Amino acid sequence: MLPKIFFTISFLFLFGNTPGEMGSYHKEYYETGKPKAEGWVKDGIKTGYWKFYHQNGKVSEKGHYKNNRRVKYWYFYSENGLPNKEGHYRKGKKANWWLFYDSQGKLDYKCQLSNGVKNGYCLQYDYGDIASASKYKNGKKLKDWYDYRSFKKENNLSDLK
Repeated sequence: MLPKIFFTISFLFLFGNTPGEMGSYHKEYYETGKPKAEGWVKDGIKTGYWKFYHQNGKVSEKGHYKNNRRVKYWYFYSENGLPNKEGHYRKGKKANWWLFYDSQGKLDYKCQLSNGVKNGYCLQYDYGDIASASKYKNGKKLKDWYDYRSFKKENNLSDLK
């Protein structure tokens, strides 16, 4: 009995809030009865982990909320279940690197974002290799490169991290 109590207390301590602190678990359904969304709500505000579904039952997006704003890393999927895009949110706005996939679920391009707009590099991929690059500042395009050699020559690749 004592090991079970110790395990439960350790689990709650290591993995965060108890259900009372998180609020209540909320589920929404389409008229068909299939799940539409599920996640934690406290005082009418989305908080913690959430998952949304397409009408066909496949996951459409998943990630975390804090005070009704998207935060941390989010994943988005097409209706056929393949990845569509993924990236970071900060205070409800897209931030840092975002990855965008083609209709076959392969990486198409990735961009650095700040406050939801392109701010940094955007890299276009072709068969897994960088095919072209662009640099943006506050959503405005500054320059394009159409081959990796010239891009590498003119830029510090540590900026891509």
